[in-house]
Amino acid sequence: MIITPAQTQKILTGNHMFSQLGFSMLVTRLKGVYAKDSSQEVLQSCMNEMNAFLKKYDAIMLADYSVITNL
Repeated sequence: MIITPAQTQKILTGNHMFSQLGFSMLVTRLKGVYAKDSSQEVLQSCMNEMNAFLKKYDAIMLADYSVITNL
């Protein structure tokens, strides 16, 4: 489960609902970070955090990952 920078940007700028509370909280926090500084470095950092979360909790993130892959 790996998301791309383009998918990360769509998540951070869109209004997507995810079933896992932990991932939703991560996205909310990262949206605030990205809103303050939308540089490529911050986008990369946000993508790395999301990918680490997805890797760690891959067993419970299948439904949300299928939503992300359609972005």
